[in-house]
Amino acid sequence: MSYVKAWIHTVWGTKNHEPLLQKEFRYKLFNHIKENSKAKQLYVDSINGYTDHVHCLISLNAETSISKTLQLIKGESAHWVNDSKLLHGKFEWANDYFAVSVSESVVEKVRSYIDNQEEHHRKITYKEECDEFFRKYNFTRHG
Repeated sequence: MSYVKAWIHTVWGTKNHEPLLQKEFRYKLFNHIKENSKAKQLYVDSINGYTDHVHCLISLNAETSISKTLQLIKGESAHWVNDSKLLHGKFEWANDYFAVSVSESVVEKVRSYIDNQEEHHRKITYKEECDEFFRKYNFTRHG
């Protein structure tokens, strides 16, 4: 048996950054994501977000890549929202996402950052946050 603990902070948005994740719906969706992930043996440690995006701290297992993990989480959750008819119209996530590794020594700090998204976004927009991620983690913009 392999033992793996690789912390990853992921961020993704709604398609076209639509503000669809209103508070009550957001909590239902995040609870569903945690429960469904557990059933698929994906470990979602923390999840929260704001009206147009999600932050998720995951620990990868030995068999699943970041892209596969997010495909499973995003794909299934969008399908669940649409099947449950929780919103008017079709719900979709944006295709892109951020994913950065997290050292064990800062896991608590990342959890706190994720837990305080509503407060955080009273001061900064999602676009500003994305721009900050690009700078902080030296991402290269494509296209």
